[in-house]
Amino acid sequence: MAVNWPGLLSLCVFYMMILAMGIWASRKSKREEKKCTGNRSEVTMVGGRNLNIWVSICTMTATWVGGGYILGNAEVVYDPTKGLVWATGPLAFFMNLVLGALFFVKPIRSKNYVTLMDPFQEKYGDKVAAVLFIPALLGDILWVACILGALGGTISVVMDISSALAVCVSAAVAIVYTLMGGLYAVAYTDVVQLSLMLVGLWLCVPFILANPSSANITVAAVTKLHQEPWLGSLELEEAGRWVDDLLLLAIGGICYQAFYQRVLSTATDAQSKLTCYVAAVLCPILAIPSLIIGAAAASTSI
Repeated sequence: MAVNWPGLLSLCVFYMMILAMGIWASRKSKREEKKCTGNRSEVTMVGGRNLNIWVSICTMTATWVGGGYILGNAEVVYDPTKGLVWATGPLAFFMNLVLGALFFVKPIRSKNYVTLMDPFQEKYGDKVAAVLFIPALLGDILWVACILGALGGTISVVMDISSALAVCVSAAVAIVYTLMGGLYAVAYTDVVQLSLMLVGLWLCVPFILANPSSANITVAAVTKLHQEPWLGSLELEEAGRWVDDLLLLAIGGICYQAFYQRVLSTATDAQSKLTCYVAAVLCPILAIPSLIIGAAAASTSI
């Protein structure tokens, strides 16, 4: 197996940059801990409730826009049995963030909670909260597995290195900077990763569309009638499944601890709601490159 050395070098530089950002954020976390009137857990979990609004917007967006989101959108458009109409993620996450801002931000912030489990513990006691924690934990484990799986698969294809190695290194880096800086490290590294993702994906689009091997996606969508076009189709008998997919992401995401961690990390309710609304707009926008790439792949394969 031939290793792509320039790609491997760029990956090492990226991880070093992320680690450096994590170290800087850990120092900032310690400074904030001295100024914070609450206990240490508030600095670690919710950034001392004083996270910069722009950083908060980026980390809220990055909560949903990750490897699974990017690859999933492209995969759905590429799948000949689905197509663009089945790419419910962008719409679902828009709905999720708007619903969260309208109905959940103020109640969850009014009592200075730290985690999603706090209101359940307060209302129903420790035992019920402990039981409810289990599905929340499983959801987080599966979400992390999805992100790492997407990353490992991508790196193994692009750089010809082991998928398992890519997953292990990525997980180790994430664990190190999270342990060092808590939410501050996660939030500030999210800014870097989201920026690189935005630039990198849009940089790929013109090369993919202009490549001689790629088909014209507009022509393929209209003229290749003998096969399923990348636009996809939605039959009446499939409407229930489509709505179920949409609501699973839109409503299910409201039960996600990472969402409330970002909601609770800002200084005011207004900032928290603004974070949700801006992230709701950014999520569909950041899906556009992967949707185009999926359309190009589907058109070329026809």
